[in-house]
Amino acid sequence: MNFALTEDQSLIQDAARKFAEDRMAPNAAEWDEKKHFPVDVLQEAAAMGFAGIYVGEEHGGSGMTRLDAALIFEQLARGCTSTAAYISIHNMCAWMIDTWGDDEQRAKFLPKLMSMEHFASYCLTEPGAGSDAASLRTKAVRDGDDYVLNGSKAFISGGGRSDIYVVMARTGGEGPSGISTFVVENGTKGLSFGANEKKMGWNSQPTAVVNFEDCRIPAANRLGEEGIGFKIAMMGLNGGRVNIGACSLGGAAQAFDVANEYVKSRTQFGKPIAGFQVTQFKLADMATDIEAARLMLYRAAASIDAKDPSAPKYCAMAKRFATDACFDVTNQALQLHGGYGYLKDYPIERILRDLRVHQILEGTNEIMRVIIAKDVMK
Repeated sequence: MNFALTEDQSLIQDAARKFAEDRMAPNAAEWDEKKHFPVDVLQEAAAMGFAGIYVGEEHGGSGMTRLDAALIFEQLARGCTSTAAYISIHNMCAWMIDTWGDDEQRAKFLPKLMSMEHFASYCLTEPGAGSDAASLRTKAVRDGDDYVLNGSKAFISGGGRSDIYVVMARTGGEGPSGISTFVVENGTKGLSFGANEKKMGWNSQPTAVVNFEDCRIPAANRLGEEGIGFKIAMMGLNGGRVNIGACSLGGAAQAFDVANEYVKSRTQFGKPIAGFQVTQFKLADMATDIEAARLMLYRAAASIDAKDPSAPKYCAMAKRFATDACFDVTNQALQLHGGYGYLKDYPIERILRDLRVHQILEGTNEIMRVIIAKDVMK
């Protein structure tokens, strides 16, 4: 096992870090406060190849690996965790189209997704189907050359702003085997959106309910065959879990660096608080948790690249550990700042708010434990 990055990986990592420092970090607080979706900066990220990191090169993707993606998202999240997380979701949707779409679908949808002229949203969760995603109720009924969709999706990142919605809907009976996947284009009659949700964090990306009311789409917009939609959704989530874990990692690493500098300059009882052993031990534990999360995420990403049958387990393990540990690290970074950590003058409270949702989305960490337990107890 070689834990050193290749020259190409180091270059990728450095490019993402510089982009985050130059274009994301200086604006992150304003995006959060104003709930601004930074289209211009997202399109700049796309120009660097970050809109289709592991999409094939034929239609403008970067053709990189899942490990490359983990490196990129860790660095982007250091600049703005919320925006990096949206880029992750966009990548997941683009990969689903690239992997299960036919030639016409890829040629139709991917080029504008790769430039982020168009944005994409992943639509699985419903008001009554969260952790039990296989119980979803949105229906797609075949009518000649079309499908007619009825139902609602909840907590959709990009809802109301995205141009492409990758939607899981029921075309058959109960359970996972009755679910299919569709691409629904914004502007389709019967497609509507709720108000932008008022959230604790992730304010640089809109979140809304997506509604389908007799929403008629061409049958040509179905990805793959009927009945494999749940498989498509879950395979998309394997990579999504690594990506969101990497976003947590980047946020926590940034919070750690800020706290590490702060304790060297903050003086109490006649000396910098970095001089107290309790501070040193806390920083040591934080650094250890960050490194453990990084290793687990890289292992999970590599398992996807290797098409390891155990990849779902490794992805669930890495997502559970990284999002829990990195939230705790960020919380400790806030504590080290004392009352100043609670102020918006410092970035820690924003990072904390953005990281909290990572323990819920892409499958709650309780569901990650279910996935892990099924594998280890079989």
